[in-house]
Amino acid sequence: MSLTDGGLPLPGLGLARLPGAEGGRTVGRARTGGGELTVSGPGRDGGTVSVTVRPATRPLPVPAADTPGPGAWLPLRTLTHRTPAGPLAVPLDDLDPYRDLDDPLPPARLDADEADAWQRLFEEAVALLAEPGGDGPGRFDPGSIRAVVPWGRTGTLPPAPPTVLVSASSGDSFGAMVIARPSSAVALAETLVHEFQHSKLAALLHLFPLLDDDREERYYAPWRPDPRHLTGLLHGAYAFTGVTGFWRDRLAGARDDRAADTAGYHFALRRLQSRLVVRTLLAEGRLTPQGRALVSGLAGTLDGWLREPVPHAALTRARTAAALHRTEWRLRNVDPVVETPPDGPRFRPDRTSWPDVRTHAFADRPAAPHTADEHLAAGDAAAALARYAGQLAADPAEPHALAGWIVARAVLEPGRATRRMLARPELLQPLPSG
Repeated sequence: MSLTDGGLPLPGLGLARLPGAEGGRTVGRARTGGGELTVSGPGRDGGTVSVTVRPATRPLPVPAADTPGPGAWLPLRTLTHRTPAGPLAVPLDDLDPYRDLDDPLPPARLDADEADAWQRLFEEAVALLAEPGGDGPGRFDPGSIRAVVPWGRTGTLPPAPPTVLVSASSGDSFGAMVIARPSSAVALAETLVHEFQHSKLAALLHLFPLLDDDREERYYAPWRPDPRHLTGLLHGAYAFTGVTGFWRDRLAGARDDRAADTAGYHFALRRLQSRLVVRTLLAEGRLTPQGRALVSGLAGTLDGWLREPVPHAALTRARTAAALHRTEWRLRNVDPVVETPPDGPRFRPDRTSWPDVRTHAFADRPAAPHTADEHLAAGDAAAALARYAGQLAADPAEPHALAGWIVARAVLEPGRATRRMLARPELLQPLPSG
């Protein structure tokens, strides 16, 4: 068998480590007997080292002089939570070499404080998901999670950000998800919903062909910096419909005006964005009968949600944030040709990834705005426009500032001209004067 740095992972159980083993990839041997597993491999000094793994319920023999010290066995940690049927445990996998979506990884063992932080946050997130709410997308049993893979940190320092910066799942590992720990239980709960939606859709795609996808990346996804293919668009629509339902529940259960404003913003933003993508999927005519039934169901759910009331200030910020993302996406991705080709927009050869800083920045109304974005989020489009114009005086084509200027101008001067500007912002030759 293959050993990496003297370690042999046992999926779902833990990692056997040979003390004093040779580093890198080596070949070891394993033998079983009497319910025990003994692993041996080359040592650093040229000899052979070994370790024996026993069931936790078996008594240990009297230690011999050559018995490996502590750390020869690293058990898989779990995240526990209570249910009406009793306690459940979800693996917190920081050991398995195939826990990433790409190449094999070495173990990245969490220290005790980080493992405790995960446990506390997971309990809070599960409690949120258990709060009363409506049926439908956005609700699921956390006991369905098969594994959580912590990403990007093994200790509590530096402090975790409030939002989830990285999360992912694979169609080949139902219910498993990679998550960079946030500091907020709400953010973790939202991500659990999001990634489990991906797992459910991946399972459907294993069972039924849902669309005919040429894998051409040419479609706008409101949660991505880059163009997407149809399968990616379908995944996003399904996942974010679940996220929309999650925030709908948070809005229904909000205990004060501030919580209602924040939840209302996310609910309004995600229902608008998800419905836009669903419309694209239906309009493209590439769905199979099963796929059309699925996406039509999403459309019906979202259409009902679009009629539900949301606090006015939150709704305004959500519409502004949606317009900002689409505008900046086109400025950064779409080649400014006057005539749009029949097969869709032509993309810039120099496009690169860019951070979407506005989606979360607009979640709360700033009490004391300073930047152009903050003034726009606070509802002062005139002050925002002046500040964007100042930024564009130094660089007239800077996409973030130009997107802000276009949207602020549209807020102040609604009409046909600004609608054209929002539809094709890449055609604008900016000479902003405020």
